[in-house]
Amino acid sequence: MKLLIGAIGKMRGASESALFKDYCDRTAVMGRGIGVSGVHLKEREAPKSLSGPTLTQREGSLLLAAAPDNAEIIALDERGENISSKKLAAYLDALRKNRIDAAFLIGGAGGHDEAVRQRAGKIISFGAATWPHILVRVMLAEQLYRAVTILTGHPYHRA
Repeated sequence: MKLLIGAIGKMRGASESALFKDYCDRTAVMGRGIGVSGVHLKEREAPKSLSGPTLTQREGSLLLAAAPDNAEIIALDERGENISSKKLAAYLDALRKNRIDAAFLIGGAGGHDEAVRQRAGKIISFGAATWPHILVRVMLAEQLYRAVTILTGHPYHRA
């Protein structure tokens, strides 16, 4: 199973990039035993000349194009379901058992275009708080690592 994070914008902070990479590397190592190949990042940027709904639509097109054709689309959106780590692990396990890759999509500042929301098999949220998109990537990478540790029985997740 491949895990993809498709995101609008580039990671620029060295500390956030290092933390993101650390969780991705951990996921690759821990996931080998259960057929998870790791986390891959695809960053996309729309032309700076766009704004408003036109920008959001273009970002949505870029994100959907970044996702493999056969992947389950999971959109991260403030209006999504606030799911537990165990529920995320169970969801990923069901996809893995059915040999379906997962593409997690993080939109730009304007959120997701309706086309992304319609295509998504699941829409999740990290709560009601507003998070910087760079930190959402790190938090998602950590949650994917946590999900893999849950599936392998590793003690990282103790709840």
